[in-house]
Order: sequence, then C-alpha cells, then structure tokens
Amino acid sequence: MKLFFSLTCLLFGVFCTKVKAQDSAIKRLRPAEFIAAIAKDSVQLYDVRTLTEFTQGHLKGAIKVDFLNPKEFELYFESKDTLRPVYLYCRSGNRSLRAAQYLQKRGFQEIYELRGGYFALPDSIRKVNR
Repeated sequence: MKLFFSLTCLLFGVFCTKVKAQDSAIKRLRPAEFIAAIAKDSVQLYDVRTLTEFTQGHLKGAIKVDFLNPKEFELYFESKDTLRPVYLYCRSGNRSLRAAQYLQKRGFQEIYELRGGYFALPDSIRKVNR
C-alpha cells in the first residue's frame, strides 16, 4: 500500500510538471506590455482576424493569417520555426488565445498573445494604424 501511494504521488507530480510546462509556452500580455514587446526588431507579429477586420486597422508590421480559415492558418504555420517567438492578436482576445493554443500543440515554444485583443489597445495606437 505504501508503494502504491508513493507511485501515485510520483505520477501525479510528473503529470503536474508536464501540464505546467505546456502552459508556460503561452504568455498573455496586457496592451502596454504587448506594444513594448513588438517594438523590438524582427518580431513575428500575426493578426489572426478576417481580411475585413484587418483592413479596418491593424498594427504596423502585422501579417494577416485568418484563424477562421483553418486551411490558410494551418498551411501558413506549417513551415514556421517553432523556436522563434510569435506574437498574436485578434479583435477581443478569443481567437488569438485559441490560435496560441493551436500553435502550442504544434510545438511552438514561445507564444505571446494580446490580452483583450485589438480593441483593448489605446485609441491613440489604433488610430495610427488605420
């Protein structure tokens, strides 16, 4: 019985460590943190909204990869380097979080997501990028 309890605790610990490691690939950033992070050179910045949403305004340097078009989305990220950091945003944060979870399952190691999405950004930033 003691051995069974010890093994159960060990397996539970390994499982918890594995879950924690997987969660750490996605970091949800507040708007100010996200803007500061993407100001760096050669950032992979992706707008996962539709073309209509993208043309209404987007962040400078963002590449549109529509998450609601699964074929386009999967094909685009199929050949991308999973070790390079990826920055994602959508309208409100729902699609970009789901996109981040998809990329994490595909092996991406460092994913940053804009908490609250494009509409969480200050008006001054959104006006510049129309």
